[in-house]
Amino acid sequence: MRRSRQQILPFHKGTRGGWRPNAGRKPGPNPLVRHLSREPFPSSHPSHVTLKVRKDVPSLRNLRVVREIERSFRRGCERGDFRIVQYSIQGDHLHAIVEAKSAETLGRGMMSLASRFARAVNRALRRRGAVLADRYHLHVLRSPKEVWRALRYVLQSGRRHAAKRLPAAALRVRVVLDPASSARWFDGWRRSLSPPDAVDPPAVARPHTWLLAKGWRHWGLLDPADVPGVA
Repeated sequence: MRRSRQQILPFHKGTRGGWRPNAGRKPGPNPLVRHLSREPFPSSHPSHVTLKVRKDVPSLRNLRVVREIERSFRRGCERGDFRIVQYSIQGDHLHAIVEAKSAETLGRGMMSLASRFARAVNRALRRRGAVLADRYHLHVLRSPKEVWRALRYVLQSGRRHAAKRLPAAALRVRVVLDPASSARWFDGWRRSLSPPDAVDPPAVARPHTWLLAKGWRHWGLLDPADVPGVA
């Protein structure tokens, strides 16, 4: 029997298929986060991520929204290869410090986090439709000092925003942990504040990386009266 011989498909330069200059999907008119390759990182480094919501979404600093996001994070903050360690909810964005074993698990974990976050916001606000304005912003934390700064920025972000509308004296008198954050479960405060009557179960996971569990403490515990970015 004569065997059929596999033929080679011809490739014509300039036709459909293959690489072409300026090919591919074009970005929107005003992309907040360019769709570029994410920076590589080892699993021993945590990351600071930010999710920004659309302009038509009401403020996230609503008690019903905050509690719904907490319930969602409580169910999904630990995925084995990805975890949410700290977070804070601001008016139009979410800050979170996360850990992942690889770039792939980071991507899958962020898809889950973004989905949980968006569904929780829509449930609390009784709305439908898109919630997120763009892709997440990522900053890999590579040293104890960077982790210290990120923890301070995320957990004290509420005071930072309050400093823009309140006098400094008012912030010094009223020192409270941000209820729209994971601050009440954080064990790295320099001094303790009066805890609420009933402390809910944590909506965050315990850190596994040395940088986030111990390394950052070399630079000192955090002061709950501090305001990041304000002298």
